[in-house]
Amino acid sequence: MASVTFDHVTKRFGDVIAVNDLDLEVKDKEFLVLVGPSGCGKTTALRLVAGLEEITTGNVYIADRLVNDVAPKDRDIAMVFQSYALYPHMSVYDNLAFGLKLRKTPKKEIDRRVNEAAKILGIEQLLDRKPKQLSGGQRQRVALGRAIVREPKVFLMDEPLSNLDAKLRVQTRAEISKLHMRLQTTVIYVTHDQVEAMTMGSRIAVMKDGLLQQLDTPQNLYDRPTNMFVAGFIGSPAMNFFDAKIVGTTDELYVDGSSFRVKVPDSKRPAVTRYLGKDVVFGIRPEDMYDRQFATNASLDNTVSVTVDVVEPMGSEIYLYLLTGAKSFVGRLDSRTQVRPGQQIDVVLDLEHMHIFDRETQEALV
Repeated sequence: MASVTFDHVTKRFGDVIAVNDLDLEVKDKEFLVLVGPSGCGKTTALRLVAGLEEITTGNVYIADRLVNDVAPKDRDIAMVFQSYALYPHMSVYDNLAFGLKLRKTPKKEIDRRVNEAAKILGIEQLLDRKPKQLSGGQRQRVALGRAIVREPKVFLMDEPLSNLDAKLRVQTRAEISKLHMRLQTTVIYVTHDQVEAMTMGSRIAVMKDGLLQQLDTPQNLYDRPTNMFVAGFIGSPAMNFFDAKIVGTTDELYVDGSSFRVKVPDSKRPAVTRYLGKDVVFGIRPEDMYDRQFATNASLDNTVSVTVDVVEPMGSEIYLYLLTGAKSFVGRLDSRTQVRPGQQIDVVLDLEHMHIFDRETQEALV
């Protein structure tokens, strides 16, 4: 297997910068996820590794080999696309074997690889069928199998689950993760779905407007986002943001959000003190707030009185769209909470998990 290195890679399409000075290393056998909204440059970055786009400036290495001018077929990579891209007139077996036949791989070796891939993916009984006889999930397995038989150094996956229904997407997500553990290959996986990114990636690269925002483990991205974009992109529902000001004294600091005021916990005070008197953005995740009647750490210092706007029961939990002043935000609360739109409720904020951002630069301060 092999590492993949982006060495200050830029890709321009006319005046548009699709990838802007991307500098990162995908480690050998790592499952790295490129995530971000549409148009952020993640698929373009993948295509640069595959050789499907020319690099404007910078270098791409697979292992220690510079591949800028190497033809796609000679890069020892395999790509799985958003569309299954199966040949409709060929059987599953022939779809799996087609690339190997083009490379004049011996027939016995083709048979070994195809049957081994089919066994790994649980599609042995489908080898004689045509793609039109398969379900969406089965077609996606065939597309994965076509990449596996190549036995490449690097797998490139471009939103391979986006055509599947929700239940099948969850199932296939787990299958791809197990497949990676079994094959021990290097995988670069592109998605706009942050849930896919969090559950599958050993590390995640968050991109926006062609720029790498943060590269880290899923938990660190969640716990310590580097800026408001990453904080708002990672997590579901997204983090709530409030324009606020740090007020009080060095011994007793508060976050003043105009319609609410909460006390900064002692553990956060040393880091927040230097922002005393400054305008900031206060961030709190929906899952870090609780109905006061069920909260064990309730106090007036971290309690906010709000109005319920919309109620979304989810079974195991309840999503409440809440109002404080004119500001709307979301809470992810215990399903025991029984409220109706228009009611008042006291919610307790877990301020040990609060975030503070610079209002101008949007960089994380705490």
